[in-house]
Amino acid sequence: MSGKELRYGYTTGACAAAAVKGAAQMLRDQSLVEEVQLTLPCGKGARFRILGGGLRDNTASCYVVKDAGDDPDVTNGAEIHVTAKVDMFTKNRIVIKGGVGIGKVTKPGLAVPVGEWAINPVPRSMIMEVIKEVFALRCIPATLTFTISIPNGEELAKKTLNERLGIVGGLSILGTTGIVKPISTRAWTDTVDASIDVALACGSRLVVLSTGRTSELVAQQQLKLTDESFIMMGDHFGYSLKSCAKKGVPEVVVAGQFAKLVKIACGHEQTHVTSSELDLATLASWMKADPRTARLEHLVHGANTARHVLEASGNDPALIELVCGKVAQACSELAPWVKARVLLAGYQGEVLYLDR
Repeated sequence: MSGKELRYGYTTGACAAAAVKGAAQMLRDQSLVEEVQLTLPCGKGARFRILGGGLRDNTASCYVVKDAGDDPDVTNGAEIHVTAKVDMFTKNRIVIKGGVGIGKVTKPGLAVPVGEWAINPVPRSMIMEVIKEVFALRCIPATLTFTISIPNGEELAKKTLNERLGIVGGLSILGTTGIVKPISTRAWTDTVDASIDVALACGSRLVVLSTGRTSELVAQQQLKLTDESFIMMGDHFGYSLKSCAKKGVPEVVVAGQFAKLVKIACGHEQTHVTSSELDLATLASWMKADPRTARLEHLVHGANTARHVLEASGNDPALIELVCGKVAQACSELAPWVKARVLLAGYQGEVLYLDR
């Protein structure tokens, strides 16, 4: 590690609120704005550069470039555009809507109702606050309309799980604190939570938690379920299973390839942990203690990875049953009130094991 401190960034919600504030000030003062300051939901202040400012008739427009800091966010560098429009002597109201590149919600279970623009409650609240701040002295009745857009949002959304969650046509405006923590797990675990909510709202009684896309594809071919039932947990096994239990999911299938399942079997709630040597030593002790696999224990000593052990064994059924049994046991210890089954995806795209 270099010891370099990682830099925080800002959420799409914070950037949208900043662009709204910039457009609102330009509309009010009829002059361009180069910078705005916000107080984020976490209590911190932040400054944002306002770019592309323009005034025309009863509209003002500008954009903010999202800076995600050192977080590998697909929306880093995206332009969050806002157009503000005022219609005088009309009903006194504020309208916030999406434009190009902003998704719409099509499935229940999310924080935003079906049919609405995918602008989450906290960002919407931030946006309302800055509008009311800028137009605090409004006397003449008028309708203020703010349209948020992300020009390449629909393309960027293809790199996210939005479509599976039921958000179509673009990205979501997200964020609860206003800040993106670098290399944080929050975005992933938030998506897991949202995915579980959608699955339940769509009537799924069985949820498939996959460690990666390859194991998920195998599970999708084997288990004929709706798209909402499949949730990519990545390395967050413990969090995902406990979230399923907390939300009342009755049955879960944990799907993964051998190396990831060995980590789960060894009791790791986070499967990205770097303890391969210890995991292999634990695997060897299990194999030695089980009469069905004792003859294979020597394979571990010449192996660099768990996958190597499996392949050297010729996908031995007893070894597979041993490890998958330990995974089931780990699931039972974490969430005893959830029925958990295990699916082992082979490295050639086949199913090597599935509890019935």
